[in-house]
Amino acid sequence: MRIVAGRGLMKRLKIFLLSLSLAMMFSCTSGSTPSGESNTTQPTTATPTFIPLPNSYSSALTITISSATNGASIFYTTDGTPPSAASTLYVGPITVSATTTVKVIAQALGYADSTVATGIYTIAGNSNIDGLHVAGNKIYNVNGQEVRIHGVNRSGTEYACIQGWGIFDGPNDAASIQAIKSWKANAVRIPLNEDCWLGINDVLPQYGGASYQQAIADYVNTIKQQGLIPILELHWSAPGSTQAVSQQPMPDRDHSPAFWTQVAQMFKGNSSVIFELFNEPFPDANQDTAAAWTCWRDGGVCLGATYTVAGMQELVTAVRGTGATNIILLGGVEYSNSLTGWLAHKPNDPLGNLAAAWHVYNFNMCADVSCYNSNTGPVLAAVPVVTTEIGEDDCQGVFISTLTGWLDNNGGSYLAWVWDTWGSSCGSISLISDYNGTPNGAYGQTYKDHLTALNP
Repeated sequence: MRIVAGRGLMKRLKIFLLSLSLAMMFSCTSGSTPSGESNTTQPTTATPTFIPLPNSYSSALTITISSATNGASIFYTTDGTPPSAASTLYVGPITVSATTTVKVIAQALGYADSTVATGIYTIAGNSNIDGLHVAGNKIYNVNGQEVRIHGVNRSGTEYACIQGWGIFDGPNDAASIQAIKSWKANAVRIPLNEDCWLGINDVLPQYGGASYQQAIADYVNTIKQQGLIPILELHWSAPGSTQAVSQQPMPDRDHSPAFWTQVAQMFKGNSSVIFELFNEPFPDANQDTAAAWTCWRDGGVCLGATYTVAGMQELVTAVRGTGATNIILLGGVEYSNSLTGWLAHKPNDPLGNLAAAWHVYNFNMCADVSCYNSNTGPVLAAVPVVTTEIGEDDCQGVFISTLTGWLDNNGGSYLAWVWDTWGSSCGSISLISDYNGTPNGAYGQTYKDHLTALNP
């Protein structure tokens, strides 16, 4: 009896130990939760955020999207559909020019997908400056109303960044634009730097590349929200590894087409923005010759340039290749003071949305009414002429009074140089003595009085 009982006890003990062993094996290999589920909770990717916040705006704006999760990829839609990894990958700021619902999701390796963030941007618009386009020799808005441009140049964004101390020279907030508007101006011309926009040639990252682009986009939006027309122009450029620290005779093929492709891509949805492709061309040793005008249009190897030039046709093609329909301004030769060959060398634009840019100072070769009639009169009869720089270095105002009067009588537009506080000397050609808009001497006062008289 004791032997039988002992065998039964041993058998039951073996069964118990085997069961315990199997249970421990199952626990080690499969975890303690059913169906092989992990016992660790997977973190979730941070929900994307928008800058500026979704709201109602009076004009187009550029939106920046980010996630606090390091290395997260962001995908978005603008047609109201739910976003996924198959949606558009966010690679940089996006421009919204009409009421749009932006939906975004963020994904990161080792993380669960974020929740979907939705931003509704309502664009009320400003029909006075929206839909700008060329028809014949005039500029019209979306309502078919003629638009005459009367504004100022706001210098700083061409030099501060490359000199390594900022992006703007002076304030760039809404109050500073309101001061410009108080003169009855309706446009602001913004000079740009090729290297700073592209983030090349050792530009400091806080002043170049994405930082510079976002600052310019925000400034454009601020200007438009105040009901003014932004004009973007390439002011300083340079080929290869040379830093863009001054004006060049012509755009360079190394960087200028890429510059305008990116600028046009960013602002192509904003029909109030005007592009001036190059500040002041002066090919062929600053002469008004056939060679200068051929270089102006076609680029290539040109007299007076030590690099391969990008001609105006190449830059027009670059802009239109992005789908941008914005008005394009093209300044002539001799620092944009001569337009004698403009019509004969006008680049091809499939949209026919080109206008001439003209620069006139009291020290230019073409600086009297007789020359205006012969040099610019024929161009004004065929296409719009926007005189994107006017000024005088004698602290008076007599010269610009004659010039603006001629332009007003002939349907031209104009912007004075310069809305910066560069001092009271005549050579500074500064319109203001402070950024509240106090006129700088007779020159500034004359221009302010003229604009006020046009728009009482």
